[in-house]
Amino acid sequence: MEDFFRSVERFVNEQIKPHINDWDEAGEFPRELYRQAGELGLLGLGYPEEVGGFECSLADRLRLSNLVCSAGSGGLLAGLFSHNIGLPPLLNHGSEALVQLIAPAVLKGETISALAITEPSGGSDVANLKTKADLFHRDGTPYYRINGEKVFITSGVRADWLTVAVRTGEPGARGISVLMVPGNTKGLTRSPLKKTGWWMSDTASIYFDNVEVPAAYLVGKEGKGFRIIMENFNTERLMLAGACVGFSKVCLNEALDWAQNRQTFGKRLMDHQVIAHKLADMRMKVRATEAWFDETIDRIDRGNINETLVADICLLKNQATQTLQHCANEAVQILGGMGFMRGSSTERIYREVKVMCIGGGAEEIMKELAIRQLAW
Repeated sequence: MEDFFRSVERFVNEQIKPHINDWDEAGEFPRELYRQAGELGLLGLGYPEEVGGFECSLADRLRLSNLVCSAGSGGLLAGLFSHNIGLPPLLNHGSEALVQLIAPAVLKGETISALAITEPSGGSDVANLKTKADLFHRDGTPYYRINGEKVFITSGVRADWLTVAVRTGEPGARGISVLMVPGNTKGLTRSPLKKTGWWMSDTASIYFDNVEVPAAYLVGKEGKGFRIIMENFNTERLMLAGACVGFSKVCLNEALDWAQNRQTFGKRLMDHQVIAHKLADMRMKVRATEAWFDETIDRIDRGNINETLVADICLLKNQATQTLQHCANEAVQILGGMGFMRGSSTERIYREVKVMCIGGGAEEIMKELAIRQLAW
């Protein structure tokens, strides 16, 4: 495993870091990067061997994420690893035939997977989503006909497979199902969205106009999709928390390097007490959040999963985003004018902070979910 992580570190240093600024300015990274990452095994870590992955602890998966975070781009992380939220519903609840149709090619980097849940009218209110799928038969074969709209979909422009939440029944959580939808299906159109940050990660609105897919593309049972989606959110929130820790370290390290080498008023910037204190506060918050994160990962790897753990994942996500907010803000302040210039990791991460606070569930939603799980 150590040899694998060293190869990933080389890949990040040689194939990603030198191009990060150019990719961000271009608003995309090369599709070829998926294939390169797939060949290295980067996309398959933590996935079953029977679909082309290799299983490992959650701690190792998050260690891998940290290596990619060192490149200093949330857009790259979100786009290259969009399958980490698109595939789990399929792998955990889909039929064997459907899994084999989709998952192996995604883990090889040959195709791209995305998750399509959020709607313009709903946001975090998944139970009230409106995209509708009606069951019908053609020549004795069952199909679903989908109509509706999704928004803020990561990898939505490029995705070859969309894991889509749809309404197949009554209003509320009980009427929701999950369908796998090919990206080239007739009636499916996409519109790219411009964002404050995550420039190199394509984000899209997706429109379904009488889109038809075989009923065999249903994931799990009809009407049981809400629980599938909620399970997936826990993993997404944990990954976001881990990414926040990784990006907080990038901000700290860039600010520390600048403070140690920048000369002001005849001495190093670091030798001004106010700057040294800022760096100490950043490290304090990073280490505290990292310790909570590591303890949570250890609980999961030991199988200690209960309502309290789910609550802690929600609150940890908030803690991690607040740590990132603090570190990004202070790093920009320490770098001064250079912190406001495009091209530094600090400037890029500063633009990306808010999406971390919102994605996977906003802070306010996280607190409500945590309180509900704790039964306070």
